[in-house]
Amino acid sequence: MREKKISADKKVNIPKNLILNISIIILILINTVLAYTAFKAASLKFGNSADHLLIDSSKARIQVEVLNGCGVTGIADKLTDYLRANYIDVVNLGNYRSFEIENSIIISRNEKIKNTEKVAALVGLDESSIIQQLNSDYLLDVTFILGKDYRNLIPLKKR
Repeated sequence: MREKKISADKKVNIPKNLILNISIIILILINTVLAYTAFKAASLKFGNSADHLLIDSSKARIQVEVLNGCGVTGIADKLTDYLRANYIDVVNLGNYRSFEIENSIIISRNEKIKNTEKVAALVGLDESSIIQQLNSDYLLDVTFILGKDYRNLIPLKKR
């Protein structure tokens, strides 16, 4: 009789032990994730792992949209590649409403006119090409409309 009683106790203990073991494993996984997150947050706070990404954060903050106003295929893509290579954040790329723009135009969309001047200087346009149209609905700094004079821009000059 005792043998039957002992085996019945073992059957009851096995599911309890299994549940406890699974709970322990889940807690270990949760602690591991929390420790990893804390380590990553500490390394970012002290700048150890992200220093190489901050080449010039003032340039990286300029957000530009590039619009093709001349109708030549691929020109806006080339300008976008050039701007991105120079740490300008191109957030939108597309066509302007017309392909009849003779001279390229740079539109400053907020009060940060210095950002617009930096973009103009980078592509070889003078300040006479800059227009300031303040609009708080735009979530970018500069709109660049490529005109038919694109061959005069530094990144698009024929070589």
